[in-house]
Amino acid sequence: MRRFAALAIALAMSVSVAGARQAPLPADAPVRFAVIGDNGTGQPPQYDVARQMLSAHAAFPFEFVVMLGDNMYGSQRPRDFFNKFEGPYGALLRMNILFYAALGNHDEPSNRNYPGFNMGGQRYYSFARGDVRFFVFDTNLMDPKQVDWIDGALKQSLDQWKIAVFHHPIYSDGDRHGPDIALRVLLEPILVRYGVDVVFSGHEHVYERIKPQKGITYFVAGSSGQLRKGGLTPSGITAAGFDQDQAFVVVAIDGDQMSFQAMSRTGTIVDAGVIARRGES
Repeated sequence: MRRFAALAIALAMSVSVAGARQAPLPADAPVRFAVIGDNGTGQPPQYDVARQMLSAHAAFPFEFVVMLGDNMYGSQRPRDFFNKFEGPYGALLRMNILFYAALGNHDEPSNRNYPGFNMGGQRYYSFARGDVRFFVFDTNLMDPKQVDWIDGALKQSLDQWKIAVFHHPIYSDGDRHGPDIALRVLLEPILVRYGVDVVFSGHEHVYERIKPQKGITYFVAGSSGQLRKGGLTPSGITAAGFDQDQAFVVVAIDGDQMSFQAMSRTGTIVDAGVIARRGES
């Protein structure tokens, strides 16, 4: 019965997204970035996604990339940082596009010191671009010190947009892991209290966009290298989903609107839309 319901939701999603696919992202938006997750395999699909990111950049010149964790799978010796990061994204790196990483459960904690991840040696940190501030968490170890930092950093932020970035999703219809309920109980009240607009997570090797929960839009983008084909069973909270190929997301923020496109490694736009800043809808 759940599979029949999932099919009906999937069909509805494809209809709701179709009209948005025609609208290009504003190439002159003040804040432009890409999002990848669970990418660090060093395998051909990761390189395919990287090439598609380069093609997307020609039409939509994003200025930085947000990484949602599991940036490195398996061996993480110096040569692996080339095979699984510097190699696939070399063309973008040579264009001085910065990558900002969150740690996933497959990442060595010491990777926070790798210069290419721009973490400044910290497990959790924030950075700003224009009117947008990103808050990057380490959900592998949500200790009291980090929770206090999250609460304080969000409370003090006067930025127009607040975007949270972390590996383990608190909303997900992925079949492998699903939502981390304990993490939701801990984090959601803080995210809601301080006006977070959007959350990006990975961990599930699919793409999914969740209908706004308590005003917050959640994305799961964990298929930029790894893929769990057929690993998504949509539910009533699913706004859109794609589990047939690797994917990444490109985003433009201009004033009170965030435009986005999720794109497969072959260049097919599998989801697109516009999100209003909380309080502006």
